[in-house]
Amino acid sequence: MPWDPARVDTFGEHDSNLPSTRRAAGVRDRLNRLGERWPWLGTVLRVHDRFGELQGGSAASAITLSVFVALFPLLLVVISVVGFISGSNPHLAHDLVHDLGLTGAAARNLETTIDTARRSATAASTIGLLGLAWSGLGVIAALQHGVNLAWQAEEKGLKSKLLGVPWLVGAGLIFAASFALSTMLGLLPGWLAPANLLIGLAVDFGLFLWTFWLLGTVKVGVRPLLRGALLAAIGFEVLKVVGSVYVPRLVARSSALYGSLGVVFATLAWLLFFGRLLVYASVLNVVGYEQREGTVSLEVDAPRVPGEVPLRTTRAGVVVPREIAAESD
Repeated sequence: MPWDPARVDTFGEHDSNLPSTRRAAGVRDRLNRLGERWPWLGTVLRVHDRFGELQGGSAASAITLSVFVALFPLLLVVISVVGFISGSNPHLAHDLVHDLGLTGAAARNLETTIDTARRSATAASTIGLLGLAWSGLGVIAALQHGVNLAWQAEEKGLKSKLLGVPWLVGAGLIFAASFALSTMLGLLPGWLAPANLLIGLAVDFGLFLWTFWLLGTVKVGVRPLLRGALLAAIGFEVLKVVGSVYVPRLVARSSALYGSLGVVFATLAWLLFFGRLLVYASVLNVVGYEQREGTVSLEVDAPRVPGEVPLRTTRAGVVVPREIAAESD
């Protein structure tokens, strides 16, 4: 059945026989009109479009994989620390079992793990620290790519990698300050407990602002980075809440089906959302900056393909061709 414009209702919904591409185009046209009326919605649409045009999902996946790989040497470091502590405190396993309220197989597994950690603390610490240093460089490189992708800028080789050292120092100081403030608030009356949430949000904001400012190749000052840092901070707090409530349930359900792989699936899902959040926040910074400062047009070299004429190129450098035959019809 051919498409009849008269069959489009006031909400932009077409007949069920209308091709899906036309239905999608109609929905998007309506969203664009709403975006002109509501600037915040227009910004959301532009950020989403830019994320897709730059293939931000690939950058988010790279962040997910690099952080996931770094968890393994980090786990070795934690095991070595527990091993050293248990070496000077032979009652550590018993105390942990009692404090955690573990019984049966869970208690025996924890005692066995701590005993193994005590015997392999030195080897675990050496391997863990070396692995953590190597994987940490991968995490920093992935974060840099996620930030610079939105600005369509490339990393500056070794100089960009060296920026990871002050970034790690700054991030460590931010977390140390957060821990100190949280400890102080723990001594205050219970009605001030919501202040912990505000402190967490402030720490996340400072961490993401520090990330965007230091790891970004394009230096535009601090002000253009504020909106993205705020979005990332709020989103990260939401992810932490979801992670503390939903992820344990997801682990329990998936573990029943896939065994220990359930933990892997749940962790990867959480990290994937984190990676996309970081890239989206960086794109928001760029879109807001372009609204104030504008853009420039550049020429892009592309392979010459017989029978096709380049029509345009995306921001990711992907050429969209137009067939000569279609032009002659």
